[in-house]
Amino acid sequence: MPGTNLTREEAQQRATLLTVDSYEIDLDLSGAQEGGTYRSVTTVRFDVAENGATSFIDLVAPAVHEVTLNGDALDPAAVFEDSRIALPGLLEGRNVLRVVADCAYTNTGEGLHRFVDPVDEQAYLYTQFEVPDARRVFASFEQPDLKATFQFTVKAPAGWTVISNSPTPEPKDDVWVFEPTPRISSYITALIVGPYHSVHSVYEKDGQSVPLGIYCRPSLAEFLDSDAIFEVTRQGFDWFQEKFDYPYPFKKYDQLFVPEFNAGAMENAGAVTIRDQYVFRSKVTDAAYEVRAETILHELAHMWFGDLVTMEWWNDLWLNESFATFTSIACQASAPGSRWPHSWTTFANSMKTWAYRQDQLPSTHPIMADIRDLDDVLVNFDGITYAKGASVLKQLVAYVGEDEFFKGVQAYFKAHAFGNTRLSDLLGALEETSGRDLKTWSKKWLETAGINILRPEIATDADGVITSFSVRQEAPALPAGAKGEPVLRPHRIAIGLYDLSADSGKLVRTDRIELDVDGELTAVPQLTGKRRPAVILLNDDDLSYAKVRLDEESLKTVTEHLGDFEASLPRALCWASAWDMTRDAELATRDYLSLVLSGVGKESDIGVVQSLQRQVKLAIDLYADPSTREALLTRWTDATLAHLRAAEPAGDHQLAWARAFAATARTPEQLDLLEALLDGTHTVEGLAVDTELRWAFVERLAAVGRFDEAEVAAEYERDKTAAGERHAATARAARPTPEAKAEAWASVIDSDKLPNAVQEAVISGFVQTDQRELLASYTDRYFEVVKDVWDSRSHEIAQQIAIGLYPTIQVSEETLTKTDTWLSAAEPNAALRRLVSESRSGVERALRAQAADAAAGE
Repeated sequence: MPGTNLTREEAQQRATLLTVDSYEIDLDLSGAQEGGTYRSVTTVRFDVAENGATSFIDLVAPAVHEVTLNGDALDPAAVFEDSRIALPGLLEGRNVLRVVADCAYTNTGEGLHRFVDPVDEQAYLYTQFEVPDARRVFASFEQPDLKATFQFTVKAPAGWTVISNSPTPEPKDDVWVFEPTPRISSYITALIVGPYHSVHSVYEKDGQSVPLGIYCRPSLAEFLDSDAIFEVTRQGFDWFQEKFDYPYPFKKYDQLFVPEFNAGAMENAGAVTIRDQYVFRSKVTDAAYEVRAETILHELAHMWFGDLVTMEWWNDLWLNESFATFTSIACQASAPGSRWPHSWTTFANSMKTWAYRQDQLPSTHPIMADIRDLDDVLVNFDGITYAKGASVLKQLVAYVGEDEFFKGVQAYFKAHAFGNTRLSDLLGALEETSGRDLKTWSKKWLETAGINILRPEIATDADGVITSFSVRQEAPALPAGAKGEPVLRPHRIAIGLYDLSADSGKLVRTDRIELDVDGELTAVPQLTGKRRPAVILLNDDDLSYAKVRLDEESLKTVTEHLGDFEASLPRALCWASAWDMTRDAELATRDYLSLVLSGVGKESDIGVVQSLQRQVKLAIDLYADPSTREALLTRWTDATLAHLRAAEPAGDHQLAWARAFAATARTPEQLDLLEALLDGTHTVEGLAVDTELRWAFVERLAAVGRFDEAEVAAEYERDKTAAGERHAATARAARPTPEAKAEAWASVIDSDKLPNAVQEAVISGFVQTDQRELLASYTDRYFEVVKDVWDSRSHEIAQQIAIGLYPTIQVSEETLTKTDTWLSAAEPNAALRRLVSESRSGVERALRAQAADAAAGE
């Protein structure tokens, strides 16, 4: 039986048969404070192409009370099965369906999520429908190409607010009747309900007036920096409307910071939901504000690309996400007044490293993935769909020209507004405006998997003058188990020439050449006759998507002067290359650590610094020779403390180094320092040990056995909030005792009561890289339960467990063998097989890196 899955073929058949006109959805949420279930009444009007045809509508609900089709009552027991309501004997032309059901609140972040704030003990609701969860709230034809209008009527508790896609009406007797939406897909409809705090403004320009709203729980209102959020939002409105030449397509724009949100945000039309961790309770670095701004702009871009024009089926999900990612970064980089003109540096050092990692897993897939069913798309919100796709779009812009690219996008929006499209529709528009034939480009970039490597080949004479220069392109074999063949691709790249300035001592770009690279070897005659500079950097300005290697002389200079690049982007590209070489076992972990320690003190970009801190810890934990791991950790922790003490007081770098120090503090003296910072008997000038930093210290002290239940409970009393509850759960699960681990495991595996965010916090605390021996016995337990968990829990909850509790830290051949045995015997479905295989690949990579690190010490 199909269950909650839906195949592409089923969707195509239904789309051929049906044209949906409208939904009227009546929800009684008056009992939301108590929870349980709520009454959902859906009336759908739709046209049918064939008399007497049979179809189905989707619904996930504990009970269905009435099903009325064209005035005839159907027996719910006969037609409702397997999360579908069968629709027999449809009439050619207009049909009307009415479904009365009891639907359930969730605590998993899917459907209609219900959260009770421990501060005011009030319930807060919000919907999350992507990919297929509108059917948890109302009966729907749950696929993106069956667009319709949606009219919501909601009964809510007195004093609450209800927000949806349409402008918020005045309630009458606590009933909120919204206007119908434009024609949109079911997955971008939304309801946010509760006693939310709000701030309002207006975007006005050239006669256009769009109401703006920002919402959060009252317990977070004191931390809500609405002016900064409105500022970024207005920059996005200005930039997107100019570039897209299409006015904002909805009647208002609300941004709602909601609790226990699984993703970063969701592009509901006119009612964007955003994780409320972005309402910062404590001091954070500017990198956090940059990430938040990118998220805000990403969702705003979706109002056009995804909401106004929507993919026909989920194989073009990448177009939604890649386009929003590319344009959000481009807006940050070039919008007048932006605080983050170096946003492509952040993209190169974070988003692209995510893409490179994903593209080297056995699950690698073309950007335009083959999405057979909903199970496929649910695990496809990955680094290829977002970051590789955005990288390729950036290359496409360089390939066709920025003006021509956006002219094509403008034509695309005008031609397909409120409709559905395929990739060919966008490419056709871009071919028209650019004059370029994109069929070959599309086939090689969008329909194939894997990553290319670009290497320089240089010859010089005795005087250091370049006599020949070529770019060699390699297409490494795809990972074992991956589908497809490696392919050489056309790349639009820049080559940067850098020399050390005699005045500043900085590495400064002295020349730049932009060209197309294609095939195995591309000559670059423009460099012949030039004096060889200190560094030659392929893919300068990060125009293309490829792993880049430095020639021997450039690598030597970069090793000594990586922190000396005058500009942030070439530094980020070199840092990313070094990290990639470490992951590929081409650079030993001990050498990567030395490289970071030699240059990180000169790195001004705080986002890059924080990425390096995360990568160093991961490398030492997983990629270092186990016999030298403790020595490397000691070296790193000593360095974090030294940087903390040397950092500018109250600056971003000081905070970043305080967190890095807390993550690996290990000696009695270092742990004493954490305790002293907590109780105030020791201070570091300028360092505010505020709520979130306190929890970082407490979690580490719990993980090493310094703190137990009493200390964790005392800290929770100081911070009796939802965030405090999550931190306390992490700290309790981190304690290095068999009892603490058993308790944490049981709360996740033996019970399904934990909300999504608390479960995530428990898993985060449970897995501690310096507790390998204590956790070793859980490898077998994982394989005993993971399939049952997958089959019995919701997708979001099961995915957290499948990924988070996989024995990633048990880097051994034994772990690989146990994984392979389970994969052979358990017969997991494709989605679970993919997640476990990806985790297995991480262990395999770590083994190779550990061997390389050991060899470097011989």
